[in-house]
Amino acid sequence: MNEDVSESGYAWFRLAVSLLISTIGGVGLWSIAVVMPTVEAEFGVDRADASLPFTLLMIGFAAGGVLMGKLTDRFGLAIPLWIGAAALGAGYALAAWSATLWQFALVHLVLVGFLGSSATFGPVIADVSRWFFRHRGIAVGVASCGSYLAGTIWPPVIQHFVETAGWRATHLGIGIFCLLTIPPLAFLVRRKAPATAPGGAARAWRPADLNGLTPGLLQALLVIAGLTCCIAMAMPQVHIVSLCTDLGYGTARGAEMLSVMLAAGVVSRLGFGWLVDRIGPLPTFLISSALQALSLLLFLPSDSLPSLFMVSALFGLAQGGIVPTYASIIRRYYPASEAGTRIGTVLGATLVGMALGGWMSGAIFDLTLSYDLAFLNGFFWNLINLGIAVFLLLQLGRRTPLVLRTAR
Repeated sequence: MNEDVSESGYAWFRLAVSLLISTIGGVGLWSIAVVMPTVEAEFGVDRADASLPFTLLMIGFAAGGVLMGKLTDRFGLAIPLWIGAAALGAGYALAAWSATLWQFALVHLVLVGFLGSSATFGPVIADVSRWFFRHRGIAVGVASCGSYLAGTIWPPVIQHFVETAGWRATHLGIGIFCLLTIPPLAFLVRRKAPATAPGGAARAWRPADLNGLTPGLLQALLVIAGLTCCIAMAMPQVHIVSLCTDLGYGTARGAEMLSVMLAAGVVSRLGFGWLVDRIGPLPTFLISSALQALSLLLFLPSDSLPSLFMVSALFGLAQGGIVPTYASIIRRYYPASEAGTRIGTVLGATLVGMALGGWMSGAIFDLTLSYDLAFLNGFFWNLINLGIAVFLLLQLGRRTPLVLRTAR
């Protein structure tokens, strides 16, 4: 493909379709958070064991993100999406028929996570990044909103059907919906991304652009950053429904609170995406990481319903910008041909962080019967993320990579 399609009408149309796909497929990230109290009661397990399906889901999601990223690099976006739709349909159907917690957890590990929702997250973001250059920050921000729009829309829908039809029928309905909607939408994005970088001829990339860092070291630092930011992020996102239940506000209020948090995250991702295009991904990464650390501490004194809603919204506004900056950093310092694999690897690390953070928070609650130490645990992991952000900004922030210099 020789024509320049950067910022074209088709690119924006493709972004809109990709956002819709990611919103539908993102159900896998949030359904467990809503049904966790119900599953806990159904199978007669404690909070840490009830968190196990979420942990395994995220591990599968992380590994699947790397696989689906490689498939996207080689074949384009449509094939991973068709695989993901089939896996989500089968996975949610089998989850509905699970007789034990282990069956429920393994289905989420393999089908919902590894082969299912993973196809609608990292590959979508990597693919979108190939179709934009001048507005890549906001485009990646929009694409990454799919997971948060899923978290805004799906929890109250799922909670409604759990209360009216039961969690098993709800899971079966989710699988059918994904199977009917994602494949035709994937057909609209079957066109492969341009072989060259947006703007024309392929741009050279040199290790010197990393100002002394090796490509492997930068990748490793981004993986650690993704892991640590999401260990911190998992405490409110995974356990806010259970926290509200423990405080006597009920699962419905908790699902509403999760929706508020993630709706604010959508605003955050758009705002920080806009900021990436103005000041670059590294300063944006630092700002978002610092704000997430601060907002985690605000949960500690909050136990009334109004204060929890307010802090949840603030947390969403603070943390939404971190993950998209990783994709923008990779697209700035690595060649486009490696985007799917490298972005999938880093986003996979964020999901492992969510898995570990969700499990850690449940285990800490079981030991202390309180979430206070869980919030502090998240804060200290966030400090590691903040340290990496500071280091990368000092190391790379003053240099303009060759891929940008040659594009001007």
